Amino acid sequence: MKRFLPWIIGIGAILGIILLVVIYSFSVKNSALRKDQDVQGQWADVEAAYQRRNDLIQNLVNTVKGAADFEKSTLTAVIEARSKATSVQVDPTNITPEQLTQFQQAQSGVSSALGRLLVTVEKYPDLKANQNFLKLQDELASTENQILTARTRFNEKVRIYNSYILAAPQSFFLGSYAQKPFFKSTEGADKPVEVKF
Repeated sequence: MKRFLPWIIGIGAILGIILLVVIYSFSVKNSALRKDQDVQGQWADVEAAYQRRNDLIQNLVNTVKGAADFEKSTLTAVIEARSKATSVQVDPTNITPEQLTQFQQAQSGVSSALGRLLVTVEKYPDLKANQNFLKLQDELASTENQILTARTRFNEKVRIYNSYILAAPQSFFLGSYAQKPFFKSTEGADKPVEVKF
């Protein structure tokens, strides 16, 4: 029996090491899964903030439509941009840079059309005094802040996720987990805005 003791100890040590590696790999994968779920949850918050803006835009358009002689082309541009933005879908389980760019371009179209609408409203003193319009305008400003906050938090979750899955030794166990893109500013956002009167 004594001559098999070294074999038994050796096999037990090997099995113990294998068990520790298996337990560690489960721990790493579970942590990655939680971080991935955090990213997906935060993306849902981004989409909710944009959805709130789209809902407010519809109410704003309906309020503006009531103003006599309001420029139809401006309203049409807002409605079309909103429609295009709501048609762009991003899969939070597999966010790609291309999906994110397409989403951002659609949302930029909404921002641009909405900006033109609000500038055009300046010509209509009755509309500017309308309490419903003023309330919707305030809610839109608040929603833009919510969008900024949601995007910032999304990027924070992506940074945590990417740092975790790309770092060693986790990266050895997480081959199926892909790096996620960050939400970036739209092209040209780094340049100062030219204001003309």
